[in-house]
Amino acid sequence: MQPTDIQNPDYFHKVVDCQWACPSHTPVPEYIRLIAAGRYDDAYMVNWKSNVFPGVLGRTCDRPCEPACRRGRVEEEPVAICRLKRVAADYKSEDIARRVALGRAASNGKRIACVGAGPASLTVARDLAPSGYEVVVYDSAPKGGGFIRSQIPKFRLPESVIDEEIGYITDLGVQTRYGTYVPSLKALLDEGYDAVFVGSGAPRGRDLDVPGRAEAAANVHIGIDWLNSVSFGHVSTIGRRVIVLGGGNTAMDCCRSARRLGGEEVTVVVRSGFEEMKASPWEKQDAMNEDIPILNFMVPKTVEHEGGRLTGMTFEKVKAVYDDKGRRSLVPTGEADEFIACDDVLVAIGQENAFPWIERDIGIEFGRWDMPKVDEVTFQSTNSRVFFGGDAAFGPKNIIWAVAHGHQAAISIDLLCRGGDLRARPEPTTTLVSQKMGIHEWSYDNEVAIDLRFKVPHLEKSKALASIADEVELGFDPVLAFKEAQRCLNCDVQTVFAPKLCIECDACVDICPVDCITFTEDGEEAELRTRLQAPATNLSQDLYISHGLKTGRIMAKDEDVCLHCGLCAERCPTGAWDMKRFLIDLAQVTPIVAVEKEGVAA
Repeated sequence: MQPTDIQNPDYFHKVVDCQWACPSHTPVPEYIRLIAAGRYDDAYMVNWKSNVFPGVLGRTCDRPCEPACRRGRVEEEPVAICRLKRVAADYKSEDIARRVALGRAASNGKRIACVGAGPASLTVARDLAPSGYEVVVYDSAPKGGGFIRSQIPKFRLPESVIDEEIGYITDLGVQTRYGTYVPSLKALLDEGYDAVFVGSGAPRGRDLDVPGRAEAAANVHIGIDWLNSVSFGHVSTIGRRVIVLGGGNTAMDCCRSARRLGGEEVTVVVRSGFEEMKASPWEKQDAMNEDIPILNFMVPKTVEHEGGRLTGMTFEKVKAVYDDKGRRSLVPTGEADEFIACDDVLVAIGQENAFPWIERDIGIEFGRWDMPKVDEVTFQSTNSRVFFGGDAAFGPKNIIWAVAHGHQAAISIDLLCRGGDLRARPEPTTTLVSQKMGIHEWSYDNEVAIDLRFKVPHLEKSKALASIADEVELGFDPVLAFKEAQRCLNCDVQTVFAPKLCIECDACVDICPVDCITFTEDGEEAELRTRLQAPATNLSQDLYISHGLKTGRIMAKDEDVCLHCGLCAERCPTGAWDMKRFLIDLAQVTPIVAVEKEGVAA
């Protein structure tokens, strides 16, 4: 095998599994160490730079980082990364407002419009405004936030958190035109904007097409529209018996909201299996903890009514059947249909994009599902001045993906306005610094805690169900936050090997608790993986291969199982192993002029 090129920025980045899995590549171990040290402002700023909304995401992120967490390979549960992010937001000081106020360069004469005030558009605005761009954000809602505000219930995400973090962005000089619907993209382009970013989300909920739906329409509600009405105070009650259709996070928000607005018997009905539901596992668990049953493998058949008054729904029972290629289909079980009485139905079976305001003669091509054709690298449409991101680009995902799209689209808009090549993406910067403070001492805490994951305190159920606004999750206090932070394995502190110093004494092999180091003859990767100390079966994680040693052998380390405990470096008599902190800083739009605002350097 070829020796590993540790100068490649993606090599060690990929080893930091949590950061690699995060769409915006937040330096997770970095901010967790800062939290453990009580440096909440610094931890907040690490998050704010990469994911823009630490307080929001610390409560609502879909957590792609946690399944990737290395702790989950040695214990049942990963580090509570998402909830630690919230700690940084909860305990930051009032001085943070000055730190996020980057200042503003003199106007560069370029005007950018963002359609929709959701996370993707706000990220674009946050990245461009400090470079002198005049950014105008349009949204038909009376306040910014998009689906963050309209579809996530206040008992999960307090409005004050949304207001605060959007305020940090608008304070950069971003203009907002809330309560303004954009009826024509062509007209917007004609206003002379140098670029337009479309972050309008997926605003249309899918409807139910079964007999009786139209007749009982008064009590059959589209889930996202109903949540929006609840959020803005237009709806404050619901019937005693409620059926929620759907298995995603929106369905979980609907059923939990219904419980708080008078629904005494709220039932979720899903056509697929429980394990196949798109809702996050913790969202399902939170619903069940509030006494909401989830019935699966039931397909809506009819909406029952008496003279237009909803009485219930009938469902056909199905089962999953797989063909010889593993493709699944749902077929009737032959059991009798099941009737569930109800007073209201909330339909949360998916969301769709809707672009009636985009003319089809302005150079934007649409493809399958009437979605715009968008470059997955640059986020540019077939009209060079129009960019898409978030749910409007590739369909519904989640907040952290929208933020990642916003960062990349902002880079593209900046390159377009400067006359650059949009595909010439700026490179990240990396650092790799030894943590050695003595022969066997490190500048980070490398003691591995054996604690199981600490549980986040919750509001008492009776109090939680009595209010649509009282936050259910109370968050970690500083003591619990420190304990949970100690579970992090510091996988950004890399084991770096210097073959010229190695005497092949095998001390590191002997002390390694997970048998991830092997000194052996070289060979083809597939064969080499089978004869390591422990077979390296995860092909998605690379092997660390050294240059040839004095004996002609190589050192091969399985990055997949390494715990970054540092025992190899502590045991090595020659210093061939070192623990080096790796930090990758993903490129964003760089402010043209560094300025000072209220004494704080940009």
